[in-house]
Amino acid sequence: MAKNRTIPFGYCMRNGEVNVEVTESKAVVRIFEEYLNGSSLKQIAKVMESEKIRYTANSDRWNKNMVKRIIENKKYLGNEKYPQIISEETFKIVNGKRVKKATSVCIIPEDLREIRNRTYCSECGHRLSRIGGNGCSAKWDCRNPDCYRLQYLLTDQMIIGSALTVINAAIANPSLIENNGEISVYSPASAVIRKQNEINQMLDSAQPDFNRIKSEIFRLAEMKYACCTYNENPQKTAKIKSLLENYEQLNMLDIGLFKACISRIWISHFCTIEIEFINGITIKNITERKNEDVHSTECHNNSCKSADCGEQG
Repeated sequence: MAKNRTIPFGYCMRNGEVNVEVTESKAVVRIFEEYLNGSSLKQIAKVMESEKIRYTANSDRWNKNMVKRIIENKKYLGNEKYPQIISEETFKIVNGKRVKKATSVCIIPEDLREIRNRTYCSECGHRLSRIGGNGCSAKWDCRNPDCYRLQYLLTDQMIIGSALTVINAAIANPSLIENNGEISVYSPASAVIRKQNEINQMLDSAQPDFNRIKSEIFRLAEMKYACCTYNENPQKTAKIKSLLENYEQLNMLDIGLFKACISRIWISHFCTIEIEFINGITIKNITERKNEDVHSTECHNNSCKSADCGEQG
């Protein structure tokens, strides 16, 4: 295992004083130049390895964390102990670029966070993970260790396009989201029927015990109430229809409408996407995988089609 350095890369000790190490200091300058020219930390690490630059006395292995430490190290600006290797202007530009890049990669837009909160693996039920921050390489996958990875590349645009297609289909044809269930349903269990018969027999007796009968009637009422189910889906269907009435066909996803109408997005291992509305109605959206660099989508049971330009898997 390589030993940790006692002084920063680019310097060496001579006669008890810190001096510039010529080969390493040139590598430091090269690292800053490469980053300014657009190379990533990982790419710069590979350059250092290819040129056999030793990070320690006994190792020429590099990684992106080593490069990052060099770029962030203010000692290269020079002070009473360390000679200057990098100018203040270069250091400021490079680190400004580093901070901006790190911020843009880590932050996920609010719209995508709302979509991620509703996107689940239809195989195991776990929420899907979005990998890649805000970059063009972002993709989605199931990270449940007991499940399987998706068979094809799934991008932001594929999910957004599917949600947009389904919502547009519902706008054009509201009957797609019809839920005809009854609001309240009473289904008496056999125990309720037996209890009712017991009470009837008690009432028909020659000397009824009215206190006991009263208690049993209250018990029967509790049992009947437990057999009643309340279905909110008809009201939710009415709510969705009311919201959709205010919209024509959408050219881009309205995240407010999406949040109000959609409860889940279910995605299979083969990237079949199902959009579930808040009333429990689910509409499947098939993502066709073609040889060309195009993803297209088509709603079942309607003629609504759309295409997006996501990266081909």
